[in-house]
Amino acid sequence: MASTPAIAPASLKFGTSGLRGLVVELNGVPAFAYTRAFAEMLKEDGSAAASDNVVLVGRDLRESSPSIAQLCCAALQESGLVPLDCGALPTPALAYHGLRFGIPAIMVTGSHIPEDRNGLKFYRAQGEIDKRDEAAILAWHAKLGIAAVPETARAIRAGTPDLDLIAAYKARYREFFGTEALSGLTVGVYQHSSVARDVIVEMLETLGARAVPLGRATSFIPVDTEALREEDEALARQWASEQTLDAIVSTDGDADRPLISDANGIFLRGDLIGAITAKALGVDAIVTPVTSNSALETCGAFRTVLRTRVGSPYVIEGMAEASSAGAQAVVGFEANGGVLLGSDIMREGRRLAALPTRDAMLPILCALGEIVAQGRPLADIGAAFAFQAAASNRLQNVATDRSAAFVSRLQQDEAFQSELMAPLGGVAEVNSRDGLRLMAKNGEVVHFRPSGNAPELRVYVEATTQERAEDLLTWGLTTAQQQVG
Repeated sequence: MASTPAIAPASLKFGTSGLRGLVVELNGVPAFAYTRAFAEMLKEDGSAAASDNVVLVGRDLRESSPSIAQLCCAALQESGLVPLDCGALPTPALAYHGLRFGIPAIMVTGSHIPEDRNGLKFYRAQGEIDKRDEAAILAWHAKLGIAAVPETARAIRAGTPDLDLIAAYKARYREFFGTEALSGLTVGVYQHSSVARDVIVEMLETLGARAVPLGRATSFIPVDTEALREEDEALARQWASEQTLDAIVSTDGDADRPLISDANGIFLRGDLIGAITAKALGVDAIVTPVTSNSALETCGAFRTVLRTRVGSPYVIEGMAEASSAGAQAVVGFEANGGVLLGSDIMREGRRLAALPTRDAMLPILCALGEIVAQGRPLADIGAAFAFQAAASNRLQNVATDRSAAFVSRLQQDEAFQSELMAPLGGVAEVNSRDGLRLMAKNGEVVHFRPSGNAPELRVYVEATTQERAEDLLTWGLTTAQQQVG
């Protein structure tokens, strides 16, 4: 077999969670080369030796993921490390095993983005890599200068773990919540192409619920929990009208972000799911990006609220900061619903170990558990937090430089900013922590943020009613479209 030719990885870059880009630019030399770079970083600082040179490799259900995972295994072996092929499994299940046994890992997944894209998530033995690690990987990538994949790469057969990683992941929650935690609930499970589609059903039934599988797909569906497709929302409402369900749950492609609807098939925003989870666990500090709802500071449920930029690396840094400041129980979450457990949680003598990576299962179980514990519908539980009505969506296929230029002009050109926000009565407050978040004088919020992992411009809004939020979102998307072309 001839060596795979090098392809210039024009679209590949580290974003809010891992390296992502077009499949045609990742599946080949780049996947091999970036994995080699990760391996050299681990070897350089001694991390590889600490794990007996073992590195775990998992993947989601995209068509391209098996071949990319094979390239990762080949690159690890080429560098003198020992790859273990963990197969298709949820990202948090892979991360959990790595943290328990001190083993680095690579997850092949594009998460929620379309199937023509894919990505690599890198984990040290201590958890997700941070921005300094990303810089080190990029430096090694440049230093190695790999131009071709060795002919033997695709013939490599990696070993497999001695333990069942999915079974251990399920046991984590069974032992903490107990087998009667969800007794009496009937829960729809929107399976689509989530790598956790069977795991969720099994977990819910283990904890006492009746799970109803729904919408299993034969091809990949890019479910974005932060910008749902209209057809997904319509399906949930249809399923809820056809049968009596306490909730409908799902995840994105690699199961690190939850998707949860109430009994009427209306999906809860991710930041509200995070708030419900944090309160259910009794934490004293939450860490969340600036995109999460403004009511987190005013709802009275949390002693400390620490805001960050968008992206799990920033939330992880924030959780460490909160713990250093004295917080005993810390949860991080994002507006997309990804929940990270920053500290151990104790309940009635049972311990839930920290898992500082996004995990869809924990918020799903906490939200459903609150229905049982409080004896009222999920819609009522969510309403008690008095969130501002909010909405978000994105403009797709917008070059990052155009999005950045628009946001930069909006931040620096006061006349342009005033003109743009005039329909909302002008600007009262500006936050440039991530993109540009503008609070209008009428109390409404419009936040423009270039995506960190796709050619998209995201728009987030808050208003007093959902109808007004939807109108404001339309206005924000239209206004942004006019500027970015």
